Amino acid sequence: MVVTFEEEYLEKLYETEKSTDKKHRFQPEVISRYVRCIDILMGAPNTEALYTINSLGYEKLKGDKKGTSSVRVNDKYRVEFTETQVQETETIITICNILELSNHYKK
Repeated sequence: MVVTFEEEYLEKLYETEKSTDKKHRFQPEVISRYVRCIDILMGAPNTEALYTINSLGYEKLKGDKKGTSSVRVNDKYRVEFTETQVQETETIITICNILELSNHYKK
C-alpha cells in the first residue's frame, strides 16, 4: 500500500520521529509506535491483511467518521486514515491518507 499524509506534521513525525509543532508533541513511545504502524501499513499487501494483525486493532469507523478507518497506536492513541482503491483488480495499490494522530478518548 502507498501511504500519503494529509498533514505535514504527520509526515515529519514519521520521517524524523520528532515534532517541531508544539501543538502536536507526543511521548517518544507514542511516536515510535506511530512509526511502526505506518511501516506496517506500507508493508501490507491490502487492507484485509490488517485484520490479521491483532495488535493494530484495525477497524472501519462508523457514524460521523464513516469512510474513515483506524489502527491502534496504543491504548490512548489511534491513527485514522481514509482508503482509496486505485485499480479494481489490484488491491495492493490502496492509498491511505493519514488524517490525524489523536487522543482516542477525547471528544
